[in-house]
Amino acid sequence: MDQLPAYNIYPLSDAALIIDFGNNIDETINKMVHSLFFQLQNDPIPGMTEAIPAYSSLTIHYDVLFILNKLNKQTTAYEWISENLKKYISKENIETGDPQLLIKIPACYEHEYAPDLDFIVSQNNISPEELIHLHTSTVYRVYMLGFLPGFAYMGMVDEKISSSRKQNPVTVEAGSIGIVGKQTGIYPLRSPGGWQIIGRTPMKLFDKEKINPVLFKAGDQVQFYSISKDEFEDFKSGNA
Repeated sequence: MDQLPAYNIYPLSDAALIIDFGNNIDETINKMVHSLFFQLQNDPIPGMTEAIPAYSSLTIHYDVLFILNKLNKQTTAYEWISENLKKYISKENIETGDPQLLIKIPACYEHEYAPDLDFIVSQNNISPEELIHLHTSTVYRVYMLGFLPGFAYMGMVDEKISSSRKQNPVTVEAGSIGIVGKQTGIYPLRSPGGWQIIGRTPMKLFDKEKINPVLFKAGDQVQFYSISKDEFEDFKSGNA
C-alpha cells in the first residue's frame, strides 16, 4: 500500500475500541483492515482479547484489569491499546493474509427460489438472462461476516443489477441469495430479511455440528454458477 488511508481511533465501550478508515466499501481499505487483523492474530497486543474486522473498520476488545495491572496509574487501558495499535499501522510491506481461495456456489435462479428477480429486472430494465449472466460472471470478495452466523457481505455487483432494500423485511429461507445496493449475500439460516432475493443455493453455509461451522471467511473469493431446479433438488438430496 503506497499511502496509508486516513483513520480515526475511538472508544466503543470501557473495554473496546474501533479503528475506522471511513464509511466506504473499498477493496484497498478492506485489505488494510484484514492486514491489521491478521497481524493482531499472529502477534496480539498484550491485554487484547479479540479483534473483529468489518468493511472499513476493526474493533478490538481488551481486558482492562489485565492491562491496568501491568501499567502505571497515569495511562488508561484505552490509551495503551490505542498507542500499541498505531505501531502495527505504521509497519511497512504488510501482508493481508487473505486466502487465495475461490469458492464456487451453485445457485438456482428459477422463479420458485427467486421471488424478487422480476422486481430487479423491471426496476433496472434488463432481462432475467442478463441478470443471471451478470450475477454469475463476477468474482465477489467477502468483505465481512455479520448479521447471522456465516452471513457473508460480498461485492461488488454490476450496477445493472444493483437494487434497493425492501421497505419491510420478510421471512427469507436458508440459502436465499440476495442483492441490496452493490452487495450480494446468502442467508445461511431462515430469518427475516430485507434484501431482494434473486435465487437460492442448496449448499449449507452454517453447520453447528462441524469444527469450522461457517463456510466463508473474510477475504475469500466467491463465484456463483447457475443450476436447474432438478440439480438443486439432487444437490439437496445428496445425489449431486
